[in-house]
Amino acid sequence: MMDAIRIAIVDDHPLFREGVTRSLSEIGGFEMAGEGATAQDAERIVSTMQPDILLLDISMPGGGLAAVTSILADHPAQKIVLLTVSEANGDVTKALNAGVRGYVLKGVGSRSLADILRNVAAGESYLSPMLSARLLSDVQSLQPANGVADRLRQLTGRQTEILRLVAEGLSNKEVALRLELQEKTVKHHMTGVLSKLSVRNRTEAALMMREFRDRETDRS
Repeated sequence: MMDAIRIAIVDDHPLFREGVTRSLSEIGGFEMAGEGATAQDAERIVSTMQPDILLLDISMPGGGLAAVTSILADHPAQKIVLLTVSEANGDVTKALNAGVRGYVLKGVGSRSLADILRNVAAGESYLSPMLSARLLSDVQSLQPANGVADRLRQLTGRQTEILRLVAEGLSNKEVALRLELQEKTVKHHMTGVLSKLSVRNRTEAALMMREFRDRETDRS
């Protein structure tokens, strides 16, 4: 029998926290490791309870994105999933660049949320399909005259290798460990990737790689 996934939820709406807790408990396979309402609560819970996954809202006292940055600086292996109403591209890209493992909109159903959390616990990443499509549309509109494949061909072998891992959801630190490189070396290569692809951040670069990979898969 698999161990229950330990979840902590931090959201400044008690009724919402209660609803998520009740839903996951009824589905089974989850254990609530703690809850709170502020960024400071999130940092404390991670330090003391070490949950498998931290569910975090963006809009809360202290700021959800600020909490992500602070937590991952001290606990880089912590899996964080943002559960929020914000559909702003800026929030999405900041969150993914900061290292969250999932970005989920609050309209999600309880069983879908449970599936997402199971996948994140297993090492996968998740971005709500609507937001993913919107970000990909933005990427495609940056340089409509140039195909994705043409831009990706500008990358060196090492840059392509790193971007593929980033597209799988790995952070710079995780890429460095996987390839036995220094984290600063990975950051240097990613700077070159962004320049060659003419994109604004690693999220857009990752989406470009995913689009290319999906097209190649469909062809084969």
